[in-house]
Amino acid sequence: MIKPMLAFLGLPGGSEWIIILFIAVLIFGRRLPDIARSLGKSITEFKKGIKEAESEVRKSPEDTVAKSDDSAKPEPPRG
Repeated sequence: MIKPMLAFLGLPGGSEWIIILFIAVLIFGRRLPDIARSLGKSITEFKKGIKEAESEVRKSPEDTVAKSDDSAKPEPPRG
């Protein structure tokens, strides 16, 4: 009884992917290359955003150490 449920939740096989691609071509037709291109740009922007966030996280502890070193130095007297 559990096996049919697991088969239902499984990934499509080779022939099923061909059917899915055929249906996608029928539905989207000429727009399919544009959709793929915009999806690729979106993925590229997402990866760039992740890299920027990681660099900010890595840079953040260095900034706090530098700021604490600067604040520990007394200002010279003005006069």
